[in-house]
Amino acid sequence: MEKSLARYIWKNTRLQQLWILAVVAASMVPYFLSFDLPKQIVNGPIQGDGFEGPGATQTFMHIAYDLPLIGHVEFFQGLQLNRFQMLMALSLVFLALVVLNGLFKFYINTYKGRLGERMLRRIRFELIDRVLRFPPIHFKRVKSAEIATMIKDEVEPMGGFTGDAFVSPALLGGQAITALAFIIVQNFWLGMIAAGIVGVQAVVIPRMRKRLLELGRQRQLTARELSGRVGEIVEGIGTIHGNDTSNLERADIASRLGRIFSIRYDLYQWKFLVKFINNFLAQVTPFLFYAIGGYLALQGRLDIGQLVAVISAYKDLPGPLKELIDWDQMRQDVQVKYQQVYEQFNVEPLIDSRIQELATAPVGALTGAFVVTNLSLSDDSGARLVDHVSVEIKPNETVAIVGPNGSGAEAFAEALGRMVWPDSGRITIDGRDLLDMPESITGRRISYASSDTFFFHGTLASNLLYGLKHAPMTDPVYDEREALEYKWHSAEAEKAGNPTLDLNSDWVDYKAAGASGPEDILKAIRPVLDAVLISQDILDLALRSTVNTDVHVALGDHVVALRASLRDRLRDEGLDSIVVPFDFDAYNAQATVGENLLFGTMKRPLMTNRRLAAHPYFQQLFRETGLSTDLYAMGLEIAENAVELFHDLPPDHPFFQQLTFMTADDIPTYQALLQKLQSRRFEDATPEERSAIIRLSFAYIEPRHRFGLLSNELMDKIVSARKQFHEHIPADLAELIERYDAERFTPSASLMDNVLFGRIAYQQADASDRIRGIMGELFDALDLYDDVLSIGLEFDVGSGGKRLTMVQRQKLNLARALLKRSDYFIFNRPLSALDQRVQDQITRNIIEGLHEEGHRPAIIWVLSNARLAEMFDRILLFDRGGLAEAGNYPELSEKNGMFKELLS
Repeated sequence: MEKSLARYIWKNTRLQQLWILAVVAASMVPYFLSFDLPKQIVNGPIQGDGFEGPGATQTFMHIAYDLPLIGHVEFFQGLQLNRFQMLMALSLVFLALVVLNGLFKFYINTYKGRLGERMLRRIRFELIDRVLRFPPIHFKRVKSAEIATMIKDEVEPMGGFTGDAFVSPALLGGQAITALAFIIVQNFWLGMIAAGIVGVQAVVIPRMRKRLLELGRQRQLTARELSGRVGEIVEGIGTIHGNDTSNLERADIASRLGRIFSIRYDLYQWKFLVKFINNFLAQVTPFLFYAIGGYLALQGRLDIGQLVAVISAYKDLPGPLKELIDWDQMRQDVQVKYQQVYEQFNVEPLIDSRIQELATAPVGALTGAFVVTNLSLSDDSGARLVDHVSVEIKPNETVAIVGPNGSGAEAFAEALGRMVWPDSGRITIDGRDLLDMPESITGRRISYASSDTFFFHGTLASNLLYGLKHAPMTDPVYDEREALEYKWHSAEAEKAGNPTLDLNSDWVDYKAAGASGPEDILKAIRPVLDAVLISQDILDLALRSTVNTDVHVALGDHVVALRASLRDRLRDEGLDSIVVPFDFDAYNAQATVGENLLFGTMKRPLMTNRRLAAHPYFQQLFRETGLSTDLYAMGLEIAENAVELFHDLPPDHPFFQQLTFMTADDIPTYQALLQKLQSRRFEDATPEERSAIIRLSFAYIEPRHRFGLLSNELMDKIVSARKQFHEHIPADLAELIERYDAERFTPSASLMDNVLFGRIAYQQADASDRIRGIMGELFDALDLYDDVLSIGLEFDVGSGGKRLTMVQRQKLNLARALLKRSDYFIFNRPLSALDQRVQDQITRNIIEGLHEEGHRPAIIWVLSNARLAEMFDRILLFDRGGLAEAGNYPELSEKNGMFKELLS
């Protein structure tokens, strides 16, 4: 990186800087004329100088010059104007100069802004580019939040300074010198006074501001450290809660905030002291002008027009001067920030940029062997992990790496996957050093997966296909307006030194996954998901999701057939009672009271339970049917039973999992509410109290909670109210509530609710698992499985994939590696979160599945279970950083060595 910010700016923007400097130089001409014109107006037409006689005239706009070698040249003879005409003409010229100076400022500031934004874009991109090229070990020493803060916030002032770096001193300095020169021309002594004050400001103020710069640097460092500390708290929240250290973290944060407060308060005090002195010096000069200039005018040594012009010129002097001093402070401030950025990002050795060059053409298969020669690895503390290991792994070979934790097996696999760099020795393929090979080869032909997983915020599908997004494969189709917009953005990107790659292109290399395009990519994905045993998880996510029938048309069209097929299947297997279907004329005992009353779904977030309860029509229905008092009485009994049964239980008792209508924290609240409402009628309770009690009844399910509160009479009353509700429902509610219909799809309901069209009976053991298994088979039979799978793949995984379980994350990480169909697969204990039985099954699935594709890729697997090594061609046994044993399974299992000990 360039160490000096000024050199960095000049290197990247010198042509633009030269142009804007030329514009600034041209702007000084009308700026100077605007100072002289007030004197001409006051002395000429206003005071009458040159218009002594009646009808006297003067020449306006006479343009003539004495040129060397040519002599006197007259360009325009001018116009003869009387006193009034001259006043109007000079005033109009003054107005024109004001407009012209304003246009110059507008152009200069706009150009500076665009130049600054381009530079900010350039430096941010270059910093992120450097992050992408940091050596792997460097990421163990830095905090991601600090890096993000520097790129996002700390370089922001550098963009604003770019436009001012050379233009501001030229423009502001030129304006200040022009105004000062004009004052000196009018009166030497007044000019010397102004020059003296300017000199004091130029010397004293910058010296005082050095303290401001140091305080600003401290503020920046403490703020960045705070950002990094907050990032640590967010990432380690589980550790904090698990060790009761939340108050320690509060104390740490309070201490850091106190330090920042102290620095900022000191900075404000010093800042306003500097401002006070600067303003005082600026205001002293007009006092001297009025006093001394007025004295000279009284003596006749200075005319009134000159005094007015001097005061007018000085009025424009403090502004540029103050801004020039501010510019100098900004220059020093951003140089300090840039120096910190330089120190943070000037990391050596960086990955060579050629290694990460874009490659759009298909990459040929790796046919050479992995040759590891005298490999040594250390961690960032210098502890030796692998010590002088040499081995050759051939193409198509399956190699099991075994060894206890800390044996060096994991570090060896990381080196093969280029996750760590060797201290000494080499890893080569076809004679080429692995570290010198382009990522377009290693990232496509070598797949690496470990137990450490990370997923970007987005859908399951986008993260699963992430390993196939190497380069734009197709150009997007734009209309005329979009094409012009893209062309403009591309031009701006090029000027800012950014690549012009189009993110809207389709980046997925479908052929690498064995598909021809997005239409059949699911056929390539599904075997991979089946192999890592995550298909059922994704199917469950799909069943809990709502379906966009505009996208998944087939599901919407076949949902009625699916319902019928499910009923037939359940009847054939003698499971009729496992699902209780919805019936408009009957109460569904397996559904809540609220679900039975509504008999439909709400279009959230436009309609919620609270909004529905507050709707006048809903409240009127409750009053007319008498359900208010019935459900209030029911809610009281629910509250009494729950409080009586559970008030002595600890909050984490498993019984609370059965209470859908109340949490452990609600028990004391309802206990107090029951005491308050004791012996009080429905009419005596407040609306809030009624709502709190009735809410309990809405979530009640008789077969689940078993309080014996639902009589046949009350169930019939709820069904009757349901019919009345839908019969006279107003238009505004009808748009937001979708009634259940056995003959159509309900978009606002989940896929499972649509297929079931009912509720699963709570009395049946494992009913939910059996239903999901049957549904999966039905989707397959009706050729809808891929559609359902695609709905599950639309699930948002959250930040870092944290909406998935650790088991799901490790399975998905393994599936992402498998989808690339590489020549070498390196698996570094990728399934440590799974139990051993499932690990074994997935391992067998993968080895059998990969070797059915015909090209038999090489598989290098660091195993947790040494017995699985029987499936591999060769075994490498690591111990204490060295290669202790090597051979095939029969050889090592019969030999009385370390491997036999691991098997026992």
